[in-house]
Amino acid sequence: MKSLLRRASLKTGFALAALSLAGGSWAQSFPQRPVTLMVPYPAGGVSDVIARTVNTALGKHLGQPVVVENLGGVSGAIAAQKTLSAPADGYLLFQGSPNELILSPLANAAVKFKSEDFRLLQMISVAPLAVIARADLPVSNGDELAAYAARMAREGRPLTYASVGPGSFYHFMGEHMSHTLGAPMTHVPYKGAAPAFTDLMGGQVDIFITVFGKAQLEMAQQGRLKFVATLSEERLEGLKQVPTLRESRALKDFSYKIWTGYFVRKDTPEPVVQVLYKALTATLSDPAVRAGLEAQSQQVSRPLSLQEAAQAYTDGTAQFRALAKTIQLQPQ
Repeated sequence: MKSLLRRASLKTGFALAALSLAGGSWAQSFPQRPVTLMVPYPAGGVSDVIARTVNTALGKHLGQPVVVENLGGVSGAIAAQKTLSAPADGYLLFQGSPNELILSPLANAAVKFKSEDFRLLQMISVAPLAVIARADLPVSNGDELAAYAARMAREGRPLTYASVGPGSFYHFMGEHMSHTLGAPMTHVPYKGAAPAFTDLMGGQVDIFITVFGKAQLEMAQQGRLKFVATLSEERLEGLKQVPTLRESRALKDFSYKIWTGYFVRKDTPEPVVQVLYKALTATLSDPAVRAGLEAQSQQVSRPLSLQEAAQAYTDGTAQFRALAKTIQLQPQ
């Protein structure tokens, strides 16, 4: 018996040593070819701009090009599912947020993955949100928006709000606002922010509760759309003339923001995770990356440890699952 146990122990030791050597070799050799950065929306939106701000510097730190791939649809779930269907080898990095990975599975019965199927490696930025409207919408703050939404509902012409798809963060915000005001609003889903803004400027939809960047600020300056209010706790630098919803009576507790991070499949080997994590963390300190993100109204995140990133993702998942219960969201 002792002989058998000794042989088993030796075999286990050899196996662990082999795995350790393989892991070390993997870390030394990864990456050996370009890495794909999956963006779950069409080109032209804020998510796409973030990716193209980050990819060159990230490629420099990885020693291989980082190629941006855009794949929109189903609130980002199509791109998320493609990431899970690819090998867990680190060559497909997902740029995600609560939008695609936490909310989409809660709202869309066709989405079969779980938030826990992904691992957050690093936060990259936190973005403020705003209620952006068609230029001729007759409101200029939260209380006027609430009164207008109530009047339109009474007249049988509910206010319309855009989103990037059912179950998206922006869908949640619209439903949450409708629930808070007690006024029915009509959801108009799009495949991405770019087509939503096109219709907003064309007057086909009333409002879009969304992140925003330099392009949207310029559109507002040109009178092509209107910033009604921000969802931040205080007025934003560069938008001091735009009130917050917290300044209103009807929506004084309506304060939210959204983060963007980089994910891999949860079963990606740890040596590969470490390589990607170190490169992403170094990228956060790149002056050109920071300036590019800040130009898009993004607040650059402080670097997190892998443990802190895991906790932030767990906390975010719990927060939005609770919000789904509050608005009685049912998967469709």
